[in-house]
Amino acid sequence: MKLYIKNMVCDRCVMAVRRQLEDLHIGYNQIQLGEVELSEEITDDLLPVLGSALEKMGFELLDNRKAKIVDKIKNTIIHLVHYEAEELNLKFSAFLADKLNLEYHYLSSLFSSIEGITIEKYIILQRIEKAKELLMYDELTLSEIADRLGYSSVQHLSQQFKKTTGLTPSHFKQLRENKRKPIDKV
Repeated sequence: MKLYIKNMVCDRCVMAVRRQLEDLHIGYNQIQLGEVELSEEITDDLLPVLGSALEKMGFELLDNRKAKIVDKIKNTIIHLVHYEAEELNLKFSAFLADKLNLEYHYLSSLFSSIEGITIEKYIILQRIEKAKELLMYDELTLSEIADRLGYSSVQHLSQQFKKTTGLTPSHFKQLRENKRKPIDKV
């Protein structure tokens, strides 16, 4: 049996869910971003207890097929932007359609109707958060960051960065304050 969990987007999230499952003595085979494969069926009386415990940690058990697809879209984008930098030069629409085995038009419409923003805007938000992280590390030039995040130019990255944050990348870097958001809050 698989459970789908909204907002489970990083390794710390996986550890938190693992701890909760163990505390409730719920057996599992595998835990990935956004989903848990249980080793056996969960009882009807334990499911709401798990749901409530997960909600207290900022997660949500998904029971509707469309919400599960949206969560898979988010997790795929997050994984691609934050952990698979070399793949960022792909066309996102084709990548998502191929990865989820659904037409991109359907994915785009569904995502917008549930999240209230387009997939494209969500991708931009994730890329800008990754750019903030890389700027804070101060190990790469802006040109290297733009290249790593799949931008066609430094100017394109700078324009999106300013539009999203209100700051230029260089001004953001000078502030030295942690202006980043957790990726599950983007």
